[in-house]
Amino acid sequence: MSDARPGTQRGSRARWEAVTSWPLLILSVLFLVVYSWCILEPDLPAAVQQILVGFLAVVWIVYLVDYLVRLALSRDRKQFAKTHVIDLLSVLVPVVRPFRLLTYLMELPYFKRDTGGSFRAKIIIYGVLFVVLFVYVISLAVLQVERPAPGALILSFGDSVWWACVTIATVGYGDFYPVTVLGRILAVALMAGGVAIVGTATATLVSYLGERIRHPGPPHDQHDPREQ
Repeated sequence: MSDARPGTQRGSRARWEAVTSWPLLILSVLFLVVYSWCILEPDLPAAVQQILVGFLAVVWIVYLVDYLVRLALSRDRKQFAKTHVIDLLSVLVPVVRPFRLLTYLMELPYFKRDTGGSFRAKIIIYGVLFVVLFVYVISLAVLQVERPAPGALILSFGDSVWWACVTIATVGYGDFYPVTVLGRILAVALMAGGVAIVGTATATLVSYLGERIRHPGPPHDQHDPREQ
């Protein structure tokens, strides 16, 4: 009986994720759209704002329930918490919630293949999506905290995107910069993310070049020894 429970837990969690992956992916897209709408259109009627904020609250509850259910169904709950940091942060920190879109995307069958080529493709696709989403979300968050601040320089979404691109590229023109504490914390997160992105891209490129050097021929020239 004791050996059946871990397998049952693992199977139950897999079934839960299989059933909820697509609905949660769609919900994450809707969350990003509504979150963007709230920030980019600050002069919406009060009734509309209440509806949108209510929707965001419902999504937060869904995220919380999903995390708790998967945690309860996990055989090793400490390991689950360690390997699902974004999921936990999305429950605790509002600005991280749009990144659940990437975690649910990784649950789709294509991204679960572990062969060399598909693994690199997964890293590249994930990396590109992460960069775009990272810059976009940080730009929204910085605009939200900077726009009402006295003496703020970032007053439009265009200014915020320009600042985010310049910062993540480590150019730093200095024409726009955050003046609030939260804005500067987000700037530090953006800088750290930029370093991580460059490191990941470099490691992926080195891995690809190393494999091409070891196996210079096209994939169909690499015969399986079992066929000889």
